Order: sequence, then structure tokens, then C-alpha cells
Amino acid sequence: MALYKRPAFGVLTFFLIAFGLGAYFTFAAVQGDYGVFRRAEIDAERRALQAQLDQLDTEIATMENLTKRLSDSYLDLDLLDQQARDVLGLLRADEIVIR
Repeated sequence: MALYKRPAFGVLTFFLIAFGLGAYFTFAAVQGDYGVFRRAEIDAERRALQAQLDQLDTEIATMENLTKRLSDSYLDLDLLDQQARDVLGLLRADEIVIR
């Protein structure tokens, strides 16, 4: 009596499906929409936007300072003189312009 061993297609199929699912979920965890690489991109974008926000905050603070210095309650004569020269092109009588 010879016993023939049938190939275990069921076991082979199970391992192939398990390997395929494992490979798919590993790929999704690394490169998917919520994967490791996307997380790194989001962090880099967040840092760039934070730097831009810091720069804009500095510019706003500078503009608020200039606005306060030219307000009715506090008038900086040097700043007023500088603005008059820049905007209106005014000069004092004792100044020489070199172009």
C-alpha cells in the first residue's frame, strides 16, 4: 500500500495570503497616506510654516512699533523726519544730495 502525500495547497495558499497581507500592511505603514514618510513630510512642512509665522510675527511687531511711534499719543520726531524725507522727498537747507 503506497501512501501518496498530496501537496498541501491549502497551507501554501494560507502562507501566501498571510505574506501578501503582511507585505501590504508593511508598505502602507511606511509609504501610505498615514505612513512614516508622510509623517516626516508633515513635520517638515510644519517647521517651515512655523518659521514663516515667526517671520510674520516679527514684521507685525515692527509695523506696530512704527505705527505707535507715529501716533497722536506718542510722536517720534526722528521717525517723522525720516518718513517725510522718504515719502515727500524733502531735504533740509544745509544738506547736499549726491546721486
